[in-house]
Amino acid sequence: MEEQAFLWEPAKYVEFGDFRNRPFFDLTSRITAASPRSVVDLGCGPGNLTATLSERWPGASVLGIDSSAAMVAEADRLSTTRDAGPAAGAAANQPPGLAFVQGDITSWAPDEATDVVVSNAALQWVPGHLDIMAAWLPALRPGAWLGVQVPGNFGAPSHVLMRELAASARWRKQLDGVLRHDDAVGEPAEYHELLMRGGLRADVWETTYNQLLQGENPVLEWVRGTGLRPVLAALGTDSAEFEREYSALLAEAYPRGGFGTLFPFRRIFMVGEKQ
Repeated sequence: MEEQAFLWEPAKYVEFGDFRNRPFFDLTSRITAASPRSVVDLGCGPGNLTATLSERWPGASVLGIDSSAAMVAEADRLSTTRDAGPAAGAAANQPPGLAFVQGDITSWAPDEATDVVVSNAALQWVPGHLDIMAAWLPALRPGAWLGVQVPGNFGAPSHVLMRELAASARWRKQLDGVLRHDDAVGEPAEYHELLMRGGLRADVWETTYNQLLQGENPVLEWVRGTGLRPVLAALGTDSAEFEREYSALLAEAYPRGGFGTLFPFRRIFMVGEKQ
């Protein structure tokens, strides 16, 4: 999970863990590397999903990289607990080779030892990430795998209403340039072409998850953990006023039904093996 000019809150990010985790497993299930030696998770966030890569490939060195100090500190608790010995409980039985470092996706590049690269819901925060990905592909060795997932919901009411409110007369001056959407992600065909031009056998698809959320205005709670964070950071003490206005708009756009609040969420996936 890439950090911009705002702080991530690991506890808030994992609040909807089941819904946020499922795309990761849908992505990595299509990576069929048998016995990779070196696995990298770019934008690893709090590290709980990176740890599953270490469990899947216990002989591999698995490295999680994230630019957020808070996220890496949370992730480090996994490896620290694992190394604490039997008294630490079940986490101590996790396979070795799991590590986390703070770093920037824009400065990372694969080397000759890299077998698997995963990036789940992180590259949308990185301007120009299609060019960055294109630079990675020539460096991947034959047989190496790349798996990426990005949200494709920038046209959903949750994002459109946020942008429209940010562009209103009340908030325009404070929030000018804070939200990106036009170039945040590409479309599936763009990613498919990119991977094939880079010499990968590509598998690209999209899925819309109809997420049934519970609680009072749960869509607001969802975006508090991700897309709303740049706005809150930019507004500071004015953020509560913005949230009240935005919350009312979300409640109208996503009314609660008899079983909860339905929040459709489109995601774009791409997996490729270097030929």
